Amino acid sequence: MSLNIRTRRFGKTGICLFFVSALMTAGAGHAQQTDTSKWQPGKGEFIVPAGPGGALDTAARMISHLLQTKNLYPNLVVVNNPGGNMAIALNALDKHKGDGNYVMTSVSSLMNQEILGKIQHKLSDYTEIATLFDEYVAVAVRADSPYKNIHDLIAKFKASPGTLNVGVATSIGNHIHVGIASPLKKAGVDISKMTVVPYKSSSESMTALQGGHLDVVAATTPNLIGLLKSGAIRVLAIGAPDRLSSPFENVPTWVEEGIDVVPSSAQGVLGPKDMPKEQLDVWVDMLATIAATEEWKAFLAKNHWREHYLGPEDTRQYRAREYKQIRTVLTDLGLVKK
Repeated sequence: MSLNIRTRRFGKTGICLFFVSALMTAGAGHAQQTDTSKWQPGKGEFIVPAGPGGALDTAARMISHLLQTKNLYPNLVVVNNPGGNMAIALNALDKHKGDGNYVMTSVSSLMNQEILGKIQHKLSDYTEIATLFDEYVAVAVRADSPYKNIHDLIAKFKASPGTLNVGVATSIGNHIHVGIASPLKKAGVDISKMTVVPYKSSSESMTALQGGHLDVVAATTPNLIGLLKSGAIRVLAIGAPDRLSSPFENVPTWVEEGIDVVPSSAQGVLGPKDMPKEQLDVWVDMLATIAATEEWKAFLAKNHWREHYLGPEDTRQYRAREYKQIRTVLTDLGLVKK
């Protein structure tokens, strides 16, 4: 009935023009939808190469939380895959080649394990999505330690480098080990002769320090805050470019002490091998968005981490420079196979 009315009112020519116009409008709408559409994340996993509660897990859960609350990635869960010098987590990521619904924490220690030959994976084979922040390694002793400052400790290491027990978590040759060895090497210590004891976590190494089983502990800042505030430990130096806020405001950096080294460790997000560009672009946009939020900035400040946002290409270049520096230190430690 409606068509007959239009026929009488507009005639055959009008009908043709009407349908042509309708088709063009529909086609334009479809083209516009195609041009502006992006890859839409589905049900995803954020793989963490460590157990719950540590720095890697804490950061991953905050990233997942912000992505969900900002409605950027509503269905992303954190999955802990510790062990195997991070190989277990990488194996889990390898099951999802080319699938951006699966990502993992990108951390400097992955290169340490690669250089040491403890894993058969190469970080450069994966898709670097972004660098998000730097964490810093500090050197701590008990409050009653005879070493009042970092130069006292350096003098002892130079005189007899193997007599002090140094605790690190979680493995020999990781970023925490490098975080203390790198500046000590610069200061003239024979780091290959140091006695380094690995612990399962920094909480365990800090307990051992308080119990008198260790003389020195190297650990990242979140693990030291409570004991420093209580007066149980003294932090002698920190590997940051400049001083951190309370409770570290009185702790000098290595650079301040005349040792020009900033042995930071960067965290970010790593994608699987052969991740399509359209998926990478969406991830870059999502991470850039949450990195600009006040919630993220407050989270970094609380943990005494420093914002260090880099996109994919800058991250690859940054990791390449890190790789060379890490390899040099691990070689000097006598840990790299010839």
